[in-house]
Amino acid sequence: MDLIVRNIDELLTMSEGLGVIPDGAVGFVDGKVAWVGPSAKAPRARRTLYGRGCIGLPGLVDCHTHTLFAGSRAAEFEARLAGADYSAILEAGGGILSTVRATRSADDETLRSALRARLTDMFQRGVTTVEVKTGYALSTEHELRCLKMMDEGQPVRVLKTFLGAHTVPGEWRPDRAGYVRHLLDEMLPACAPHADMVDVYCDRGAFTLDEARAILTRGQDLGLGGRIHAEQVEHTGAAALAAELGCLSADHLEQLDQAGVDAMAGAGTVAVLLPGAMTYLNDPAPPVGALREAGVKMAIATDFNPGTSPVRDLWTAATLATVRLRLSVEETLLGITRHAALALGRDDLGHLDVGATGDLALLRPPPGEPAHHAVLVQYMGGHVASLVIRDGSVYLQRS
Repeated sequence: MDLIVRNIDELLTMSEGLGVIPDGAVGFVDGKVAWVGPSAKAPRARRTLYGRGCIGLPGLVDCHTHTLFAGSRAAEFEARLAGADYSAILEAGGGILSTVRATRSADDETLRSALRARLTDMFQRGVTTVEVKTGYALSTEHELRCLKMMDEGQPVRVLKTFLGAHTVPGEWRPDRAGYVRHLLDEMLPACAPHADMVDVYCDRGAFTLDEARAILTRGQDLGLGGRIHAEQVEHTGAAALAAELGCLSADHLEQLDQAGVDAMAGAGTVAVLLPGAMTYLNDPAPPVGALREAGVKMAIATDFNPGTSPVRDLWTAATLATVRLRLSVEETLLGITRHAALALGRDDLGHLDVGATGDLALLRPPPGEPAHHAVLVQYMGGHVASLVIRDGSVYLQRS
């Protein structure tokens, strides 16, 4: 072994369910998991680290974020507390559009430093993979600027999603159809070589089902994995569209119906649940029971953004998933590891089977609590990793 981490009080492999190994060990060779099992049987290694008193699990995966942006939406937050409707704010030129104006006008260094600080904060909590969407630029020039900025030596592994179809920007509002053609003919071909996935916000005040179909199909033809913001404000049929087109995931799903559940189950589309946005917008919960009964894999993400889910801590989202959505602890932990990775089209992440990408996080339980996985979800947020290994190398180590 190049490296082995042993004597982890409780190791979760996320192989078969949680895959709990007491006093577990993980070995790494060439950036991959090469051995996993009880410490008593662990092989020799060039370097050995110890995880006594810690809970170990695969590096966490935050599979839905809008982490690259400038500006503030604090005034909008106050307005919504006073009863303003989110969709009405957007349709009046606020919401996403206000962040677009701020992001376009920000200089490179402002955007770059904010992005790195936010991703570093996530990394400190044991997150090794973050999906970051564009969509606060909405022009070819600025979308490309954002995509290229995501490549600049971030602490986490960044998977990039083109979300030029976040909303129709102000200058295109008189010619909505023209903006869709612009997306199809110019923005997507220019941005696709720099992205991993394409996403569409299909909902009231955003894009229609037919527009979403055209944009997703174009992105997939250019080699991008499909994602969709679906059934959040109003039911549109977007989840069934995601299943029909073979998209990786449908996200939000507060207004999902049984037909959409069945379509997702049949296609293997991952349901990405975003309890932060649901809480901030005071929306109803997605039909978790129907998704569970149908066998749809459920992922959990922060949806980190400045307007509807200013939640940077994936552990907070995990706790909200249990309390607000009634997921079990096991479902939630799978939702921020293995199932989150599948929502990004990555079956090599989010688990510690031999051959998987070598990402590991060790976390200590809250003071006075045992090293048992449930306490990480029971206590809302604030957990900081003691050790983070990414691609088989130590990136963070605390005494």
